[in-house]
Amino acid sequence: MKTIDQLKVKIFADGADKAGMMEMYARPYIKGLTTNPTLMRKAGIANYKAFAKDILQAIPDRPISFEVFSDDFQDMERQAVEIAGWAENVYVKIPITNTRRQLSSELIRRLAINGVKLNVTAMMTLEQVRCVMDVLNPAVPSYVSIFAGRIADTGRDPLPIMESAVGLLKPNPKAELIWASPRELLNIFQADDIGCHVITVTNDILKKLHLIGFNLDDYSLDTVKMFYNDAAAAGFTL
Repeated sequence: MKTIDQLKVKIFADGADKAGMMEMYARPYIKGLTTNPTLMRKAGIANYKAFAKDILQAIPDRPISFEVFSDDFQDMERQAVEIAGWAENVYVKIPITNTRRQLSSELIRRLAINGVKLNVTAMMTLEQVRCVMDVLNPAVPSYVSIFAGRIADTGRDPLPIMESAVGLLKPNPKAELIWASPRELLNIFQADDIGCHVITVTNDILKKLHLIGFNLDDYSLDTVKMFYNDAAAAGFTL
């Protein structure tokens, strides 16, 4: 089994808690970071711009993705240009559609032509990937983010979609595929096996990295001990 240092897929930490982000930044195998408005709201962030600039000052040397939050394409473009200007390591997350199911491909085209580094997000179909690949600027680095975990939540196997997406991105070597919303450590190895470039992982999953390659007999014993200790602590009797 591969160790974390042998993996080719780049691991990005996904979160909005500064302490957690800094903890992950300190680990050399974390190659970038991402966040989104939902994670920021859960973390209690009140001032989007102030939070982002604080993080960028603390983390100046790895790619970080911040998302627009307007639902109007003209306003999205304004927000994207502002966010892109915050730092050189910023990628701007643009959702594949707005809430009215209107494709954001023309907005992506305009931003890409103007040199904005993009992270096109919330994608789940190969047709969406094809639309994005048609409008990205091959001279500008970008991410194409497929929510494989959410695909799996619907009972579908995301692997065939992710494998096909790897092929779709090959004509544009500056476009990297992100396996987003993983549900378990196994997804990191699956992403690596198919040649996916990046996987975004939350701190909760990253904290399980010490289990990679753990002896299963020992893990079985640890589980038995957990059940026994919890039953004793609860004072159960029969």
